[in-house]
Amino acid sequence: MNTRLYTDFYVTLSDNSANTSLYSETVQQNCTVLATGDTMLSYRHSFHAGNPADIIKHLVLAHVLEYMTRKEAGYDYIDTHSGAGLFELNSADAQKTQEYQQGIAKLWEYQGESSALVDYVNLIKSFNNESLAFYPGSPKIAERYLRRQDKGWFFELHPKDLQLLEQNMQGKKSLRVRGEDGFKGLLGLVPPASRRACILMDPPYEIKTDYQQAALMINKAYKRFSSGTYMIWYPVVDRQRIDLLEQTLIDSGMKNIQLFELATEQDTQLHGMTASGMIVINPPWTLKKAMDEVLPELVELLSQDSGFFRIQQLVDE
Repeated sequence: MNTRLYTDFYVTLSDNSANTSLYSETVQQNCTVLATGDTMLSYRHSFHAGNPADIIKHLVLAHVLEYMTRKEAGYDYIDTHSGAGLFELNSADAQKTQEYQQGIAKLWEYQGESSALVDYVNLIKSFNNESLAFYPGSPKIAERYLRRQDKGWFFELHPKDLQLLEQNMQGKKSLRVRGEDGFKGLLGLVPPASRRACILMDPPYEIKTDYQQAALMINKAYKRFSSGTYMIWYPVVDRQRIDLLEQTLIDSGMKNIQLFELATEQDTQLHGMTASGMIVINPPWTLKKAMDEVLPELVELLSQDSGFFRIQQLVDE
């Protein structure tokens, strides 16, 4: 039995024993209660929009979405934790932290050789005039790649962000905004009728059990729809939690898992995020090559001398 300890619960994904079911159900019940409480709903991405974590997340997301459009057949995009969709960088929230100054602002005048980075910066510029004023969240980025034959599903629980998301995503019948728990919502949408889908799961991780819940729900969705492309964003605040998340996914039985991580400084025991990354299940075959090109340059552009990146094939095809 492949079991990993996550502080409060044991999580097993690949064992079908009665004990495994009991453990999994216990985690889900506790996560469900917490996910609808004040802790989960306190997170507002408006304080963090455009920071280095957004850059690696949206670089990977844009690459996956562009790849999906290479076929004429329609596809579904599912965003389990959508946020407001679009952020004003001159807002009080963004100006309080000014995290975008360490991220997208450093790339605004980029004229390097990385085609993936050029495309990303041009994408962000398309939401602005000459100067940097807005940063798109994953829903607005996805909207750019969703065609008439495609469908977008966007989940958000925070009441204020939900209202903003509805305003930002209105006008297209193919875009569905739901004020529901995205963890549960994902399972209700797979397998999609299109038989093609990419999924972004990026909970705020303010709740310890978000790490377990993300692994559990991705694995459940994979068992229903193994050909989908699944993207899990994660923050590195406690490296041990990420090591455990990786090992749980490795032990899950899912195939073809890649990891891409960008660190602006070395891991630390102090409070705060030092790195973030994307774990991608069933990635496009073109993704690794693009990240091989862009991540070394991003480290130089965004980090201090102690920055680094990781590109790893966690599980083979």
